[in-house]
Amino acid sequence: MPLLREAHAGLDGPMQLLETAKPQWYAYVEGQRGGLFISDPKEISVLQGRYARMRSQALTLVDSEGLLRELRGAL
Repeated sequence: MPLLREAHAGLDGPMQLLETAKPQWYAYVEGQRGGLFISDPKEISVLQGRYARMRSQALTLVDSEGLLRELRGAL
């Protein structure tokens, strides 16, 4: 994410989206006191939407590389 972005779709915590060979989707989310395995298609759809927003909000590959070089130079 850009350093100037104060809010983004991933601030609620980490998530993993899993697709089986069937195909069927599952999700796993974590918090400080535990994790939750999700199989409800409606909930998974919400998380897929958040993931799509995070991808659209994230830096491009070139911008990510530039940021890493900038941070490395600051050390």
